[in-house]
Amino acid sequence: MTETTAIKKKDIRDLTLEQITEAMVSWGEKPFRAKQVFEWLWKKRARSFDEMTNLSQSLRQKLSDAFTFNTIKPDVVQKSNDGTVKIGFRLHDGNLVEGVLIPTAKRMTACVSSQVGCSLSCTFCATGYLKRQRNLKHYEVFDQVAIIDEIAQKQFDIPLSNIVFMGMGEPLLNYKEVLDGINHITHPDQMGMSPSRITLSTAGITKMIKKMADDGVRFNLALSLHAATNEKRSKIMPINDSNSLEDLVEALNYFYDETGSRITLEYCVINEVNDHPEDAEELARFARQITCKINLIEYNPIENANYLGSSGNRIDAFAKQLEKRRLIVNVRRSRGKDIDAACGQLANKN
Repeated sequence: MTETTAIKKKDIRDLTLEQITEAMVSWGEKPFRAKQVFEWLWKKRARSFDEMTNLSQSLRQKLSDAFTFNTIKPDVVQKSNDGTVKIGFRLHDGNLVEGVLIPTAKRMTACVSSQVGCSLSCTFCATGYLKRQRNLKHYEVFDQVAIIDEIAQKQFDIPLSNIVFMGMGEPLLNYKEVLDGINHITHPDQMGMSPSRITLSTAGITKMIKKMADDGVRFNLALSLHAATNEKRSKIMPINDSNSLEDLVEALNYFYDETGSRITLEYCVINEVNDHPEDAEELARFARQITCKINLIEYNPIENANYLGSSGNRIDAFAKQLEKRRLIVNVRRSRGKDIDAACGQLANKN
């Protein structure tokens, strides 16, 4: 087989069940073989044709000759003192993305990536200093979840319970592949996760938030806010220049009206940047315009920026000020800081 021919081969997981069935029939195989292959791909989570042991060796060879099977592999696995596990995933083309397993007494949460690098250049986020190399495919999204679930069961004897798209990249700039990945993760005949246990976090792409609403998604939506005036937010998140807070309010209300799903506002509390009493008042004014809850997140310093996290006392005072405005507030303490696995720290350092 020439190199040119190999390049033209399609990944088996880019095919629908119907397309796999057509291939089987063209090879003189029974149509039900396609269902067996499809089950190996999406329910049994196979990562090679050799694992498909109820298929003949000759059929497995035909599959290997006709298609590629571009799975991802754990490259570097680190465990934090608090139990958090960071995984560097090596992709078939040599690129690397990171995912995190966050274990607590009540849940096992996978934090997964949607892009190799990121194009949004948020000044407080380590990934924002990486060049965006490419979007992940839907099966690479799926593989991250499958591998993190295996790690959760192996190390903690507890299956994965929640998924957050808060890793590397902006999910809504890879819309189709992310949603296709979520469909495989939630399909009852495939991975079977509940959509209500999945949260997609966006820096705020208004037109795609509305598209999600129109498409009737059933997972949860979080907005990475981090400042509640256009002037302050644009300084740390350039995406705000083209997606203003006013436009975001409109899009988030549209999403809520169409889906009935309450929005989560994520707010990293950064010392002397967005942690003053007036910042809390600005956040309260913004939050009262939508149906939401607020997650205050401890900021984790990174090498490329001079920001520092606010003290615990200052975060608690900030939270109390919001609660006095009758807002729902949760304080999220950092996990995995010692291995650069905490919020905003994913940068492929290893």
